[in-house]
Amino acid sequence: MTREEEQYYEQYFDLFLTTGWKQFVGEIKDILDSHRIEDIRDDSQLAYIKGERRALHRVAHFEAGIKNSYNMILEREDAHKT
Repeated sequence: MTREEEQYYEQYFDLFLTTGWKQFVGEIKDILDSHRIEDIRDDSQLAYIKGERRALHRVAHFEAGIKNSYNMILEREDAHKT
């Protein structure tokens, strides 16, 4: 892994440890949990909510994606060492 890649991941790992990040993700999960199918009035609102949920879902799972990517790089590097 290059030094730039290490810094990239380290900066995200530092971010994920902050109270602000945890609060942000918690609020996003609250929004996702608050959507109720019974409240959808029409196709237009359904399309809007689907888009919103897709975007919020990506943010809510961003940390896991970064960690998975980092672990995959480490596994590949370990495989090349043997």
